[in-house]
Amino acid sequence: MGAAELGQARASLPLPAEAAPRPLQATAVRHVLVVDDSRGQRRLLARMLSGWGHVVREAASGAEALALCREGPVDLILSDWMMPGMSGLEFCRAFRALPRAGYGYFILLTSKTEKDAVAQGLEEGADDFLSKPVNPDELRARITAGERILRMERELQEKNRLVSDTLARLQAVHDSLDRDLMQARHLQQSLVREHDRRFGPAQVSLLLRPSGHVGGDLVGFFPIGTDRVGLHAIDVSGHGVTSALLTARLAGLFSGAVPEQNIALMPSPQGGFQGRPPAEVAATMNRLMLEEIATDHYCTLAYAELAPDTGVVRLVQAGHPHPLVQRASGEIEFLGAGGLPIGLIAEASYEGLETQLRCGDRLLILSDGVTECESPDGTELGEAGLQRLVTGLMGLRGQDFLESLLAALAQHAGTDEFRDDVSAVLVEYAGG
Repeated sequence: MGAAELGQARASLPLPAEAAPRPLQATAVRHVLVVDDSRGQRRLLARMLSGWGHVVREAASGAEALALCREGPVDLILSDWMMPGMSGLEFCRAFRALPRAGYGYFILLTSKTEKDAVAQGLEEGADDFLSKPVNPDELRARITAGERILRMERELQEKNRLVSDTLARLQAVHDSLDRDLMQARHLQQSLVREHDRRFGPAQVSLLLRPSGHVGGDLVGFFPIGTDRVGLHAIDVSGHGVTSALLTARLAGLFSGAVPEQNIALMPSPQGGFQGRPPAEVAATMNRLMLEEIATDHYCTLAYAELAPDTGVVRLVQAGHPHPLVQRASGEIEFLGAGGLPIGLIAEASYEGLETQLRCGDRLLILSDGVTECESPDGTELGEAGLQRLVTGLMGLRGQDFLESLLAALAQHAGTDEFRDDVSAVLVEYAGG
């Protein structure tokens, strides 16, 4: 900078004593770096900025300025464009490449007025320009504009920090809940103590696949005396934890370990316990749901009593999908007339029915997670689709059949992440 230019700049700058100081807490621009190879120009700008309440540092070159930027905080930079060695534009580019926690506002001081030069400066990372010699009012206005940008950026950083902290806490809560739900899943699976058992000529197999960590389906079996087997399939309305809790409560109603609490059993005149008629089991469960459990949920039930020696099955359908019998010939029959769900209507009545299994026949009780499973285009599997799947798997037995049925269902849905719980009770009869 020449002597005439310096004199003109000096004349245009007010003395610091004439400037009204600004409290440091009131400004977003606290730390300012002045970069100019002219010592006189640096001192004039530094005195002015100090009088406005800023903490000012000075650098005589771009290299020196970069070193200062690495050492301490810089909110705003006033840098001359034309400097020996590293130009102000090159310094701006290097400054933007530095790792920083926050944004730094960059103003280039230049005598260039060409639009191409201004565009180049903006592309390299400059935020604003000031013509030399610097006018104090214009400088203060540009700093005020920079303050708005920095304040918004810091407010955004603070909000992002709060969001990150909140997300971290939520993640911790989610991880804790996930661990709890995994334990709950293991506990719920433990309600099905056995997945397979043979009762003379009858083989019973179970499938239970919740749609989430825990579900509202329950299947099971228990002996009735020495010549009967109780089979139950329950589907509680809704999904998730509340449905799973109710399912756990209902599991106690069909406990084989505590026959005194099993609603499907009643004392026998000869001692021990005998089976209660299936229709009466449904009615008793309906009364307990409404009077004692007192919940907004309801459930569907399919309960059957199997006599392995004869192949006779007595059962009740209470809102559950129709059980099916696949004969040894491959013919499929759907059983039941529907019936009302459990826990909705106090005066609900239920009717039992009876069927006969012969050698090679099998009985399949499924939840609506199977029949209502949708394909990607929204088409439900339905009874026709179920019949097709069961026919295609006729040569398989036991768990092989159930796992293959689950795989076929996943193929129909286009995913193995089902929207509803899937459960099944399979009875395969090899008697006379």
